[in-house]
Amino acid sequence: MPILQYKCKKCGKKFEELVKVYTDKVVCPDCGGETERDYAGTMYSSTGKRPPSCTGHCATCGGCH
Repeated sequence: MPILQYKCKKCGKKFEELVKVYTDKVVCPDCGGETERDYAGTMYSSTGKRPPSCTGHCATCGGCH
């Protein structure tokens, strides 16, 4: 289960959330507003090291190997 970064479209709060899959719907813990993925942070593979080909956009990725 990945920990992903989100940003609230309503209030602008940035936070991390543990999700089952990256497509899970996440709402803002402060205002309950709709969120979007925030790709500003560092991406790591399951080994703890960022793969050189990582774009940070999981929807187009083949996964971290």
